[in-house]
Order: sequence, then C-alpha cells, then structure tokens
Amino acid sequence: MKTALDLPDELAREIKVRAAMQGRKLKDVIAELLRLGLDAPTTEVDRPSPLAVVDPISGLPTIICRIIPPSGGSLTPERVAAILLEQEV
Repeated sequence: MKTALDLPDELAREIKVRAAMQGRKLKDVIAELLRLGLDAPTTEVDRPSPLAVVDPISGLPTIICRIIPPSGGSLTPERVAAILLEQEV
C-alpha cells in the first residue's frame, strides 16, 4: 500500500541514515520501525507495574514490593534494597 507521510526533517534524516547504514530500502526500515511501535505495550495491563507510586493523600512515594517477606521478617533498608534490585533483574 502506498501512502504519503509528512515527517519532521530531522526524523526523516535519521531514518534515511539508518537505512543507508544497514544497506536497506527506506520503506523496509520505516515498516520495521512502525511494527516495533505497534508491538510496544499500549495498555496499563501490558506495562510492568512501577516500583514506586506517589500517595495521593501525603504526596510521599510508596515503594511497591512484589515479594512478600517471610512472616515475622522485618523490612530493613537493606532488605528493601535487595528486593528492589531483584525486581530490576
């Protein structure tokens, strides 16, 4: 399908340079970039949950832990740091 697009000059240059450096047709690079954009997460369900949110009442950040500590275990600053590092991996 043929279509006309009005792209910002800098964006068009970047795409042309990428196509030239990869030795590919401009239309193929644009199609690939559009596909990557369409495949990107678009809903809250698709996006990973944040590690911290702002409490609407206090305005302070609240850290969200996806790992429940063993019963009786306390969340020390060191334990929280370890949990957050595990979540980033």
